[in-house]
Amino acid sequence: MSRNSDSPGAPLLAAEAALAAGGSLTARQTFLQRFLRHRIAVASLAFLVFLGLLSAAAPLVEAWLGVDGNLVDLFNAKQPPSPQHPLGTDELGRDTLVRLLYGGQVSLVVGLAAAVGAAIIGTLLGITAGYYGGRLDALLMRFTDGVIALPILPLLIILAVVDLTKLGLPQDLANSETISIYRIVFLIALVGWTTVARLVRGATLSMKAREFVRAAEALGASGPRVMLVHILPNVVSPIIVATTLSIGGIILLESVLSFLGLGIQPPLPSWGNMLTNAQELIWDAPVLAIYPGLLIFLTVIAFNFLGDGLQDALDPRAIRQKE
Repeated sequence: MSRNSDSPGAPLLAAEAALAAGGSLTARQTFLQRFLRHRIAVASLAFLVFLGLLSAAAPLVEAWLGVDGNLVDLFNAKQPPSPQHPLGTDELGRDTLVRLLYGGQVSLVVGLAAAVGAAIIGTLLGITAGYYGGRLDALLMRFTDGVIALPILPLLIILAVVDLTKLGLPQDLANSETISIYRIVFLIALVGWTTVARLVRGATLSMKAREFVRAAEALGASGPRVMLVHILPNVVSPIIVATTLSIGGIILLESVLSFLGLGIQPPLPSWGNMLTNAQELIWDAPVLAIYPGLLIFLTVIAFNFLGDGLQDALDPRAIRQKE
């Protein structure tokens, strides 16, 4: 195997070589070619992968520095950067870098999990409405319009202050750190599925009129089988794009709720509650607000650029299937 085949640009070079030779490109080659040409999207993907790996390595960084991210040391509060604390310490003497990495774990997990959950709900409702049509379609779409009309942030604030013990959860579980993550993921997924539902419904209306779908129905395939086997694989592109674009907004929404004290509860760090803790120290230690705010900004922008790149790369009008 040649050295060029191992380089990062090998898929693009192979696609261009196939095109120059007069051959047709497969859907995967076309996708890679178009995505790799979107340099901002590629850079955004590299940044997000790096940030995800660095956040996942938070325990290793913590052990390497010899610090405890949750240890309160008021004698070392608001210290400047040092070899032991590369980004200094916060108002309670905790290592800022370690808490940023643990906060990245929480914010990224919430964004990804809530986006996937919302995509699943939206896909199920959208494909059902589009395939069966009629009164079921009208009912589901009016329900979708009703959810879209709701003021999302005030609604989430109201739902976030619901006492979970009144719903039957034990006191210890209701006040645990991890339950706040599950609550935020559930609440955001509960109201964030509408865009995916409308996109999937529109794509399903187009797909169910295709010959291969009609042939499957003529051969006796059931409705659920037609939707899952024949329609869903052909409408996955808008689902991927919409889900990717929604992650940035979900991270921002989680940060807002945490900033208001209704999201991730301390001492579990997230970028949002780190901003909350830093708002009273903006003049004494501005970097405590700059670091999490900058990470939120860069992450949201990166997911938006990645979604734009995927949208261009998955454009079905530009894909030429290999015969």
